[in-house]
Amino acid sequence: MDEKDLELLRILEENSRLSQEDIATMTNLTTGEVAARVQALEAARIIQGYSTVINWEKAGNDEVAAIIELKVSPERDFGYDRIAERLCRFRQVKTLRLITGTYDLQIIVTGKNMQDVSRFVSEHVAPMDRIRETATHIVMKTYKENGNAFFEQPEMERLPYSP
Repeated sequence: MDEKDLELLRILEENSRLSQEDIATMTNLTTGEVAARVQALEAARIIQGYSTVINWEKAGNDEVAAIIELKVSPERDFGYDRIAERLCRFRQVKTLRLITGTYDLQIIVTGKNMQDVSRFVSEHVAPMDRIRETATHIVMKTYKENGNAFFEQPEMERLPYSP
């Protein structure tokens, strides 16, 4: 991995829908070089996949999202990895992170409503071995997700130029 790969990753992270031609222009690489580098990064699983950031509220979806913090007793020789693997298997879990602070793990989950999220936590998460404590925070509104602001921003006005 070199500086061009890092530049390519930053560009794709911001907008993975750019054409290879546009990326080639931005990176001073040929289209073939861009394609080869992307393919190598995908093969190495550095690029894990591509996704779309959706403003679900604007789309009319009334699902509930929650941030759940977990205090976990780590396993000898495995730390937090095995419990994290188990949590990742649930379709409700959208994000899972090891964090610093009072809690050890943070998961972001979705459900049809608050009762659905509550039931998921009480029936599936809290009873797991090694989970000592949970704290659930319901997401009331999302203003920004993965670098994308969800509120209308005024268009930049171009000022006239006269020498």
